[in-house]
Amino acid sequence: MSILVKNLEKRYGEQKALAGINFSIDSGEIVGLLGPNGAGKTTTMKILSGFMDVYDGEASINGLDVHKSPLEIKQLIGYLPEHNPLYLDMYVREYLTFIASIYRLDKVKERVSNIIDLTGLKAEQHKLIKALSKGYRQRVGLAQALIHDPEILILDEPTTGLDPNQLVEIRQLIKNIGAEKTIVFSSHIMQEVQAICDRVIILNRGVLVADDKIDYLDQALNKQREILLELDKSLEVDWVLHDLQEVIPIGNHQYRLIFNKTDKDPRPEIFDFIVERQCKLLQMVERKSTMEDVFQKMTLG
Repeated sequence: MSILVKNLEKRYGEQKALAGINFSIDSGEIVGLLGPNGAGKTTTMKILSGFMDVYDGEASINGLDVHKSPLEIKQLIGYLPEHNPLYLDMYVREYLTFIASIYRLDKVKERVSNIIDLTGLKAEQHKLIKALSKGYRQRVGLAQALIHDPEILILDEPTTGLDPNQLVEIRQLIKNIGAEKTIVFSSHIMQEVQAICDRVIILNRGVLVADDKIDYLDQALNKQREILLELDKSLEVDWVLHDLQEVIPIGNHQYRLIFNKTDKDPRPEIFDFIVERQCKLLQMVERKSTMEDVFQKMTLG
């Protein structure tokens, strides 16, 4: 077991940021920590990384209590905060050498060179950090989190503010690193979560509202099946189909059909129904639910 959280509570004055949450994360998992702004994600990450030591409940990393063993915990984890604090007037290699010296690593020069290669910083290693783009600064942040080869990575919004190309690069980097480490990261980009994570934990107003593999969450929450149709003309008839709940016109000769979700595929019956009424089927697509759908169902209301 890499991470264990029991009845974790945190208050800021009268505001309860965490309301007794419980979860565990096994070694080698990549877990997305999701939730709206103010849900308690950053607070949870700060507690796990040892940067916040006033709270109620328990938090442990590899069996070590975060509160009682802060120095040992910091050897086990790599932490990238949301705002990625860096020494902007230092050069990339100089900065990573400085971080390696803090951890008292052996063979510092070799380790810095390896982490520069791993994070794609070789062409930028002799530049001042303040001269780097946002994407490369995030790479430097990841490099400092990885420099001591931690077992666990805790990444708070690691792709915030990146352009689409930078986002793809950092996403792939995280996925590659995740082949060997336990990773917990927060994100507001649902496609990113689906692309990288094995599992998601969703917080809402300090309460844990979901904790499961993405596919299982989708199955548990999505009780309907949606089919989008485009015909060559309007079909002004009663739609009589098995398990059909509702037909919603959505455009010029386009319809959204909502079915009760069963094992039976409704598409063959839809096709026959349309052909029998002398219509041509231009398009039939089943709308798959997304992480956005799951997130909204768990956090709205």
